[in-house]
Amino acid sequence: KAAVEQDVPITSHRLTPEVPDRFWVNLIGRGYPAPRPKFRWCTSRLKINPSNHFINNMIRQNGQVILVLGTRKAESSVRAANMKKHEKSSTREQLSTNASLPNSWIYTPLADWTNDDVWFYITQVKNPWNYDNKALLNMYRGATADGECPLVVDTSTPSCGDSRFGCYVCTMVEQDKSMQAMIQNDDEKRWMLPLMELRNRWLDVKTDRKERDFRRMNGALKIISGRLVHGPYKQVYREKLLAALLEAQEAVQKNGPPEVKNLELITHDDLEEIRRLWVMEKHEIEDNLPKIYQRVMGKTYQGKRLNEHQIFQPEDIALLKDLCQQEGDDEKIHFQLIRELLHIEQQHRTMARRAGLYDALDHALERNVFTNASDAEEFALRRESAKA
Repeated sequence: KAAVEQDVPITSHRLTPEVPDRFWVNLIGRGYPAPRPKFRWCTSRLKINPSNHFINNMIRQNGQVILVLGTRKAESSVRAANMKKHEKSSTREQLSTNASLPNSWIYTPLADWTNDDVWFYITQVKNPWNYDNKALLNMYRGATADGECPLVVDTSTPSCGDSRFGCYVCTMVEQDKSMQAMIQNDDEKRWMLPLMELRNRWLDVKTDRKERDFRRMNGALKIISGRLVHGPYKQVYREKLLAALLEAQEAVQKNGPPEVKNLELITHDDLEEIRRLWVMEKHEIEDNLPKIYQRVMGKTYQGKRLNEHQIFQPEDIALLKDLCQQEGDDEKIHFQLIRELLHIEQQHRTMARRAGLYDALDHALERNVFTNASDAEEFALRRESAKA
């Protein structure tokens, strides 16, 4: 809006991930465990892929592009070393090479600015789109433990800009100290409490092993340091996660300021893709997502009919589960196997050529061959020993 009013040649494009790449689709839909150092699946899907897709489109249209980035060497020693490396390899003045995207150059006007340079500029120079920079200063002040931004008089004085902000669900850090401090220091930020509790309660990477399947996504068993590496979240935990997310969204909309009254933590498109993954790929034919949505939101889920040929009713699935339980199926492995076999057969029954049926049945049988996690681990350890 400011660009149009001031006749500045700037056009904004909001980049969002494709639906299959979105955070909740992968976490709740596919069951990916929350990101961690050895499984950091979020950055490429949520940030890098949408940006690269847009930049490559611009390169195709214009031949080359220049990326203007606010990265600074003072942010970290790793950032400084990386920036210096690309500066040395460049053949163009003021521009660095971009190793990941050919025909694109990087311009970093703030490369040599310190934190204090940034805050001096922000507080002394009027914002060109007429936003009050004091609000930005207050946000960073609120995100420091003591709620202060001291006047910097020498290098021993801490800067206001030490707080770092990332995704509210980020699990790459043990605690979201910025959000915690903001809630603690400012009553107007207490509406964010459900977001912090959602992350702390449901995305704890240190304690989620028991909530994850002992098999990998494809059913394979992997041993590291003498124990099974657990895979995706189990069905019951994914359903609890969805309910907790919807409850947090309701709480934020109800108690937050006007600007978040319509905030969607999860979109309808995300919900539809999660539902499809649960029913069509994970064979959870109970189709529980609409029921969870109605229970939490108090209104009917407006989604398209997913499976026109579904012949099993909820009471049929409940009966199957009870019968398996009576036979000692504590980890619901046999229930999952029979449910999957029935659904695979149902998916193929209307096809003229039932190509792939036997392969799908074989995969289901192999994936569910173990009665429980201890049996699977014992087998995997024997296999590792035989290989050695």
